[in-house]
Amino acid sequence: MKKRLLFVCLGNICRSPSAEAVMNAYIKENQLNDEFECDSAGTGGWHTGDRADERMRRHALRRNYNLTSIARQFNEKNDFDKFDLIFGMDQQNMNDLKALARNESDLKKIKSITTYCSRFLNYSSVPDPYYGGDDGFELVLDILEDACEGLLNDLT
Repeated sequence: MKKRLLFVCLGNICRSPSAEAVMNAYIKENQLNDEFECDSAGTGGWHTGDRADERMRRHALRRNYNLTSIARQFNEKNDFDKFDLIFGMDQQNMNDLKALARNESDLKKIKSITTYCSRFLNYSSVPDPYYGGDDGFELVLDILEDACEGLLNDLT
C-alpha cells in the first residue's frame, strides 16, 4: 500500500505544487514510485482550477521540476481520509489545517515541512514568494529540496 503525502500552502500555485514536484522527482530518482503518492492543495480556493504560478513554473523548470498540478482547495473530509501525512508550508497553513481537523487522528497527520530540513535550519516555514522577486522563488526551491530530501530519508 502506497504512503500518501499531501503538501499544502495558501493558494496551491507556488509552494505546495513545488513541494509535490520536488518530492515526486526524488521518489522517481530513488525508484520508489510504488511506495509513495503525492498531491498538493491550498487552504484557500481563490486559484482553484489554475495552473501553478508562471514564475514558479519557470524557476522549477530550470531545476528540471515540471509543475503539472492544477490548484485545488483542501477538503477536510476527503483529504484527511485519503492522505497519511499532510505537510503545511508555514505556520498559518498549519493553524488552518489544525482548525479543520475532525479528531486526534487528523491532527497527527499534520506536519511542518521545514522540520525535515538539514541545511535550511533558519527557516521555520517556506516563505510565500508570490509578491516578491526571483530570489524568493529560488529560495522556495532551495528549502523544498532540503526538506523533501530529509522527508524521504525519514520515510525510508
